[in-house]
This record gives sequence, C-alpha cells and structure tokens, in this order.
Amino acid sequence: MQSSDSDIRSRLLAVRLPAMPQILLKLLEHCQNDDAGMTDLAELIAKDPGITSKILTVANSSAYHRSGLKVGLEQSLAAIGTDMVKTLVISESVFQIFNNFSHANATDLRGFWKHSLSAAVTARDIATCMGYPHAEEAYLAGLLHDVGRLALLAAAPREYAASFMAADDASLCAVEQRTLQITHAEAGAWLIERWQLDSFLADSVLYHHESAERVGGAHPLVRIVMLAHLLSSLPADDAAVISAGALCGVDAASLADISERAVLQVRRAADYLGIDLAGADAPTPPASAPAPATPADLTRERLSDEVRNMVLAANAGQTFARRQSEQELRETVLRSARILFGFDDAVMLQMSPTGQALVGCPVGVDRQRLAEFSMPIDGAGGANTIALAALQLRPVYVKRGGALLGVGEEQVLRMLGTDALVAVPLATAGRCTALLIGGIGQGQLSDLQQRERFLQAFAAQAGTALASLTAERADDSDQAATVARQYRDASRRVAHEVNNPLAIIKNYLSVLDSKLLRNEPVLGEMSILNEEIDRVGQIVSGLAELQPATPSGHRATDVNRIAESVVALFQKTAFMPASVQIVLRLEERPGDTTAGADTLRQIMMNLLKNAVEAMPHGGEIEVANHGFLNRDGRLYVELSIRDTGPGIPADILETLFTPGRSTKAGANRGQGLAIVQALVRQVDGMIMCRSSRTGTTFEILLPVPKPVKVAASPAAARSQLMDSL
Repeated sequence: MQSSDSDIRSRLLAVRLPAMPQILLKLLEHCQNDDAGMTDLAELIAKDPGITSKILTVANSSAYHRSGLKVGLEQSLAAIGTDMVKTLVISESVFQIFNNFSHANATDLRGFWKHSLSAAVTARDIATCMGYPHAEEAYLAGLLHDVGRLALLAAAPREYAASFMAADDASLCAVEQRTLQITHAEAGAWLIERWQLDSFLADSVLYHHESAERVGGAHPLVRIVMLAHLLSSLPADDAAVISAGALCGVDAASLADISERAVLQVRRAADYLGIDLAGADAPTPPASAPAPATPADLTRERLSDEVRNMVLAANAGQTFARRQSEQELRETVLRSARILFGFDDAVMLQMSPTGQALVGCPVGVDRQRLAEFSMPIDGAGGANTIALAALQLRPVYVKRGGALLGVGEEQVLRMLGTDALVAVPLATAGRCTALLIGGIGQGQLSDLQQRERFLQAFAAQAGTALASLTAERADDSDQAATVARQYRDASRRVAHEVNNPLAIIKNYLSVLDSKLLRNEPVLGEMSILNEEIDRVGQIVSGLAELQPATPSGHRATDVNRIAESVVALFQKTAFMPASVQIVLRLEERPGDTTAGADTLRQIMMNLLKNAVEAMPHGGEIEVANHGFLNRDGRLYVELSIRDTGPGIPADILETLFTPGRSTKAGANRGQGLAIVQALVRQVDGMIMCRSSRTGTTFEILLPVPKPVKVAASPAAARSQLMDSL
C-alpha cells in the first residue's frame, strides 16, 4: 500500500520520535535528582537522536526563538531551561510507554542508535581533523543524519517497519521513494528545515547518501556528514570511504584512527547506559518464529515500571499533602506503605531533637509502647544497621540469620513479627527526620530491592509532607507566642494608660462633690468626666486590636486648644502639686495638626505626668507651641514640654522609648514613653528628647494638614497666564 507524499508529510508533522529506553531511564533518574545539572542532562540527551530532535524543535519554536535560533544543543538546552527539559523527558517517557509504537511493533532501536551515535562522534573528529570551526555542530549533524528514519517509522509504522531494519544505503532510499514517495534523507531534512536554522544542518542530512563526486564542492558540513555516515557503515579502508575522505582532506591512517575511537566511545556509552549491542546489527527474526524477550523489551518493561512508580509516588504525595496533623500523616504513610510494598507491618521512628537517637512514634492503639522505644544512632549498645539508613540516607535491609543484630534491631523485628525488614529514611534538605521501617518475609527482599527507586520516591514524598507539617506547627507555635506577647504588652499598655483618665475621674469626683456641697454649677466638670469615661472605653477597646486606640477622622486639631485643656485639667486636680508651676507659651495664630484630639491629649498627659514625677521637690514645667517647622520639605507644628528636673541618665536616655526602660517602680514602669512614641508615629509625627542636669525637654513634631487646592476660575487663570507672559 502506497501513501502519498502530502499524506506522509502531514503525518510527519505530528510524530513523536521514539528514544532509546535506556537513555530515557537514565534521564528519568537525573530528573528525579534535585542536584542534577544541565551538564549531566546535556551529556545524556546528546546520545539520542529522538530526544535531541525534540529539544531542538521546542527550543526553535515560537515560544523560545525570540533571542535567536539555536543551532547547538547546549544553546537550546540553556534557552528552554532545566525544568522544561525535565518536563519534556518525563512526557516523552510516558508517551513511549503508552504509545502503540513501542508495544505493537517492538522495533529494536539498538542498531539505529549505534549507527547514529557512531556517526556523531565520527563527524566531530572529522571536523576537528579538517579544522572546521564548529565541531559540535558537526556532532549534532551526525547524530541527526538518519532522524528521518525514526520519523518515518513513527509516522507509518506498518508500511516502514521492515525498511527500518534494512541496511541504510542507496537501495533503501529507492524502496522508501517507491513505497512512501519520500526518502528518510528528505524527511529528516524537511523536519529540520522547519526549525529555520541559519545553518547547513538540513543540507547535510539531505545529501548524506549522495556520491562523493556530487558533493565535492559542497559546504564542509555536507561533506563531513557524508563521510561520517560511510565510516560508521563501512570499514575504514573501503574505497568509498577513502574517496570521501579525500574530499575532506583526511588520509587513510586518520580515517582508521577516527573509526577506532568511535567504536570505543560507542561501546563505553552503551556500557554506561546498559545497552546490550550484541546482535544489534543482525537481521530481524522471521515473522513465524516466536519472538524471544530481547534486551530492548526488558528495558521497556523497566521504563514502564519507572513511569508507573513516578505516577504512584506523585499520587501518594498528593494524598500526604491533604493530611492535617502529623499523627494523621503517619497513619496514612504507614497504611500506604503496607499496600504499595506488601509490608506485613510497618512502624515509624523519629529523629530526636538532639539528633542522637531514633525514638518511636506510636501509631494505633496497640503500638503505644513505641513511645518508650529509643535506638541510638551512634552505634552505642551494639551493632545497629538500622541507624545506617538515617546516617547515610539510603535504604538498608536487615534479616535474621545474617550478620549479628543489635538488641534494638531484634526488638523491631519482634514488634513487626517478621524475619526481615527494610528501613527507609524520610529526609528533606539532606537531613533524616524519620525512618519508615517495613516488615517483610525474606523471600520478598529481592523484589523489594528491585523496587528500591520507587521506595525512595515514596519516602521522599512522605518526608516532604512531614517536614511541611512540622514547619507549619513551628510557625503556629511562633505565631501563638507572638500573639501572646502582643497581648501581654497590650495589657500592660492598657493598664498604664487607663490609670490617667481614672485618676482624673477620681479627682474630678472630689471636685464635683465639693461644688455640689456649695451649690455651684458643675456643668464643666460633668463634661470632662464624660470625656474621660469615653477615653477609658477607647483605651480598653484598643486591646482587641493589639494597638493603642486612636480615634478615626481627618479633621484638623487645634494644638493650642488641646494644650490649654490638658494644662487646665492638671491644674484643677491633684495631678499638679502646689510645688510645681506650669507655664503655657502658645503662638497667637492657630497651630492645626492632622493628629486627632484624643491622641494629642493622651500624648501630652503622659509627658506632663512624667515631668511632674521627675520633680518630687518642685520645679517648673513649660508647655510651648513654637509654631511651624519645615523638615525635609514637610511642614510640622513644633510642640515642646520642658521640665527643670535633674535630667535623665545617659544609659536610660539611649533606649528611652523602649518598654521597661525606666527609673520608676511598679508593674507597668517604662510603658508611658513607649506608648507616646507609638502614638506619635501613628499620626506620622516625630518625637525627640534632650536632657541635661538642668532639665529635660521633649520636642514633638506634629504634621500640618496640606492646603486644599481650589481650582482657579477661568478669569483668574487668564490673569495668571498674562502675568507669566
């Protein structure tokens, strides 16, 4: 059955090229290793035409080519980033597992891979020998020179399966042209051309089957790939190879050396990846013969297991993340481990806070004795293989009848009721936080060791979830401690601040009593009492918000009016002893501030009370409004309160506004000035203190309301414009 050229090309657009399962396995291992870098990934990817083609396609797609087209593999990898590379590798692995191509045809890719990698390393050596400046481009061209064969196999597996296993020569191209109306050289070049590279890479793929005479004057990359293809298919002394070598200026001896090095490099790569090349170049067995299990089949099975394990581990991680408590999480981890790994039973030991021992985590009503179980990890008390899992961050296996067991290990075996166990570290950030210990029969050891990577992936998910919950608990504890501290400070602040209005109320009640006895009017006193009672309520309500209560509102406050009222309050009550004189020095013009009246009153009352207490033997207090002050381009009203007391010691002055720094006794000592500073900051003001042996002065800068800009009338605007001209 023949397919039209347009049909094949449309199918080529949608194909996903198969990759060597061994390389995918290695790449998956790297993708699950957080320490794996781009260099390691690039080295592996550069060994497989399918994955390399995928990377180049993505890197040169519209999503990434904004900074220029990427001819080199390393440049392409850098462009798309490590995370995207890992995503592509995992997606390609999943696709290859569930794609019909892998299972229905069971095509052996070893011969193709061997030839492609051989051509890649050969092309690089030829480029170096010729002095061609882009040796890595030559490697890439050699690796991809037969990528069209992969594409045709993926696009037309039934039509092309037999041709894929045939020798790669001119007769193959004739068969491809006859059956598919397109050769693998044309298909590969057509796909590469879609990357729109500023390179002769597509040409080198298109002409790699041409004769030496036809490419004699072609670009060096075209000649390099043609020679690399021949040298990877034929002996170094073949006439066609010698003729092609002459076009590249490479003599017979150099060709032999290049060929030998290529064979050695491919063999080393195959050994590292676990690819068995025995029989890779042999013809396909007859269709009637039962197909034996090949290394490729076994590798695909391993790849399938790896992908399935990744999915299961990720699903377990999602389950763990939904647990709300450590106890619930431990129960889920132990239950999941029993199901997934066939454990007869399982327990968990947690690292002690000192890191010197593993202590039991009781899970279940019949495991409460675990709370009293402890196992040192420094080897004290006899042999301890289990501790190695925590120290070396790797699973360890313990069984009866083997090496001498420590008492702790025998206790764990008896608790589990098994003859063998596996201890798996639950680690995060390179540190073991707990051990998952599963009990198994000795016959299960071999199977579990084969599933060790899944076991580690499961443990990693559990360790991450456990660390996350522990961190949340620590955050909650810190948050609770912070809230408790804030409420303690707020309680002390409220207790301190309430004393002022309560004392005023007490004193005014005494004044009220005496006036009532004399039948004098008490309207003013009653008004002050109401204000102070309201202020008590505001201060107490501030406790709920953990901040000093400040009334809302943006109306301007007259500093002179508030100063006069506060001074009058002190003079009329027992706050101001007869030995202390208070003087008011106020500007005649109004000094408005954006600070609220109650806030300003609270600030002044604290400072006046401190000034009175600083002069037990009498003195003078001056309350002054110094008018407007420009500081850093902003306008303030400057208010000062000065006393003639003995001054503040330097050590206390240094941390004056810190709660607790005071020379006074009492439970709430040192709170007043800290509250004053907080109130001043809340109104966006500033407070400074100057002190000497002759007294102390507090200077307060209170912000002035910004003038409201009124739009000029049209006539005024015209007048301003004429004046400016």
